[in-house]
This record gives sequence, C-alpha cells and structure tokens, in this order.
Amino acid sequence: MNGFGAVPVNAVQAYWDARPCNIRHSSRPVGTREYFDEVEVRKYRVEPHIPDFAEFALWTGRRVLEIGCGIGTDTINFARAGAMVTAVDLSPKSIEIARERAALFGLGERIRFISANAEELSASVPLEQYDLIYAFGVVHHSPHPKQILAQLAPFLKQKGTLKLMVYHRYSWKVLWIILTLGRGRFWRLDQLVARHSEAQSGCPVTYVYSRHEVRKLVEHHGFRVLEMRVEHIFPYRISDYVEYRYVKRWYFRLMPQRLFRLIERTFGWHLLITAVAE
Repeated sequence: MNGFGAVPVNAVQAYWDARPCNIRHSSRPVGTREYFDEVEVRKYRVEPHIPDFAEFALWTGRRVLEIGCGIGTDTINFARAGAMVTAVDLSPKSIEIARERAALFGLGERIRFISANAEELSASVPLEQYDLIYAFGVVHHSPHPKQILAQLAPFLKQKGTLKLMVYHRYSWKVLWIILTLGRGRFWRLDQLVARHSEAQSGCPVTYVYSRHEVRKLVEHHGFRVLEMRVEHIFPYRISDYVEYRYVKRWYFRLMPQRLFRLIERTFGWHLLITAVAE
C-alpha cells in the first residue's frame, strides 16, 4: 500500500471539524433531540450491521474505550446499555456535539469525552484497563495506523476485546470509484479512494486493506483475530439519498435479496475484525 505518512494530523482534524461524520444525517436543527434521533435511525438503516457488530448489550457494567467517536451515535448506545465509556476523537467539533448529545439524553455521567490524537493515545488518555476497545471506521483515516494499533494493548484487560472496522480493498465501492469517478485509472487507487471515500470529498487519508493485510496489522500488535467478516454495500442513489429518500440503484432493485447479501458479504466496504488481547 502507498502511504499517507506525510499528511499532517492537523489536516485530518481540519477535515473532520469542517464536517463531522454523519452530521448531515438529519435536516433538523443540530443539537435537538429530534436531530439526534433522526441521525441514529438513518445511520443504522444504511449500516444495519453496526449494532450486531458492536453488541452494545454485551458491555453492560463494563468499560469501553471508543477510538473515534464522531458525534457519538455508537457512544450513546454503549452508555444506554450500561457501559462506562471513554470516547476519544481527533476532532474537537465532533467531541463538542457528542458531549451535548450525552447531556441531552442524561448520559453525561457514563461517558468521558477526550479530544486526542489516537496515534499518541497515551499522552492524552489516562492508562486504565478496558474490557472493550472499539474503533469503527477510524484507523484507516489516520496517517500512521500502525501507531494507533501500537498504543492499544496497554489499555486492554487480559483477554479483553478489540473491535475494529477498516475499509476493504477488494470491495464494490473501490471498483465503483475506479471505474466511474476514476475513469479506470486503477494505478491511482489510493488517491482516488481517499478523495471519494466519504460524503464530503477530499478526505486527506484513507487506507484500504485486504483481509490478509488487516490480520497482519492486528496480530503484529499483540492481538489474536477471532472473527473477520465483510459487510456493507450502499445500494441507494446518492441524488435521492441526500434528499432523505431511499431509492435503490436500478440494478440493486432488480437483484434478489439473497444475491445482494452474498455479494455484500464478499465485496462489502466494511471489513469487521473482532480480536482478543493475548
């Protein structure tokens, strides 16, 4: 893989401060109960595998360290289920919104928010032991993913769980980006994927991983992979989706659901890893 190691972290922070992840999942006024409720419904409608992967109820009474909380949708659900959560994000704007969300829903006492660079986690987050470290869609947006993984083991209890989502190199989305937006320029894969990986174009860093690559990354840093699976093909027309309508592209409308799920589990965009601390 080509690296993005020369990209400064403050460029990544500026990108996510300008448009925190999922910030436009609702047209309601940001910060209202109606806004946050709609954000959650929309997020889990288009990514229904998240609750199953996170297993929110499993962490009742346990301690969760979330790396990259964004505006706090998963964070809130861990806390609702009874977990004590430390939520970290590089973007101060995202932390601000997530903190407001927690207070609005009466969960502020269950969540500690910290604005920090996960590549230097131990410099900002007190070294404590957690039952779960959860990083969904975060590590691949950092200039040095290996540095994040190198930080995690001391924060996890023996036999504690790591749940990680990174983007899948051999996915429908990567193929779509190359053939449509990239006009077949496969030799520019890394730059094209970074530019078009998110709703707001121009993301400074986006790594994509094969199954072998992510297993090697995780196991090199003291974890044993228990499960790896692929999920998520976005089937909706973007022009309708941004208007809060769910209209599938014609070829997905014609496709039997069983076939769609087979393709999704093979060429999905999300590579989901569950691992345990050795």
